[in-house]
Amino acid sequence: MVFGVILAGGIGSRMGNVEKPKQFLTVGDKPIIIHTLEKFCVNSKFEKVIVLCPAQWVNHTKNLIKKSLKNTDKVVVIEGGSTRNETIMNSIRYIEREYGLDDDTIIVTHDSVRPFVTHRIIEDNVRYAMEYDACDTVIPATDTIVESSGHDFISNIPDRSIMYQGQTPQSFKAKKLKELYEGLTEKEKEILTDACKIFVMKGQQVYLVDGEVFNIKITYPYDLRVAETLIRGE
Repeated sequence: MVFGVILAGGIGSRMGNVEKPKQFLTVGDKPIIIHTLEKFCVNSKFEKVIVLCPAQWVNHTKNLIKKSLKNTDKVVVIEGGSTRNETIMNSIRYIEREYGLDDDTIIVTHDSVRPFVTHRIIEDNVRYAMEYDACDTVIPATDTIVESSGHDFISNIPDRSIMYQGQTPQSFKAKKLKELYEGLTEKEKEILTDACKIFVMKGQQVYLVDGEVFNIKITYPYDLRVAETLIRGE
């Protein structure tokens, strides 16, 4: 079975003085999270689309989905964890409890604030997660990447031709991800930035899926203006 996992745990601190997390802000005529969910709900491959958000926003999210989406039977809202990866683990625990986990259970994890993900990107994620156990959506880096180990001076400039910018979805065979995560030490868990790094740290391959430049993550006020322009362009 295949499950969509929508990560809506952000509080929008980089968005400035807003009264609610950024995933609930309106772009076009609807909240960002609804734009995102619509892309997943129309895909027949998903057994369920699991939305994970802070405990205090669970009821609000449920009400918003009920009000905004036609087919809400496919969507479930549960509490996220204290970190991004613990949030993903919460989704796996839910799947295991409600459906059971087997070697072919796939999760497609996606930021709730990336509303411009395409059907092709989602389909590619499902396909390559099944084939390679893990995949990550990326685009080639267009700017030179500069490393600074001390945050004052350049320590290295990597070859841009082999650099990529990570997006989402990131997709996995859920059982394998759970096993690798549970095998990490607490120190290893502290340095995790995303779920793909779990595979990389354990020497596992992660296949690259072609993303899109417009598959932006809405993080700053400027991104909201860009998103409005893209919505009008659609």
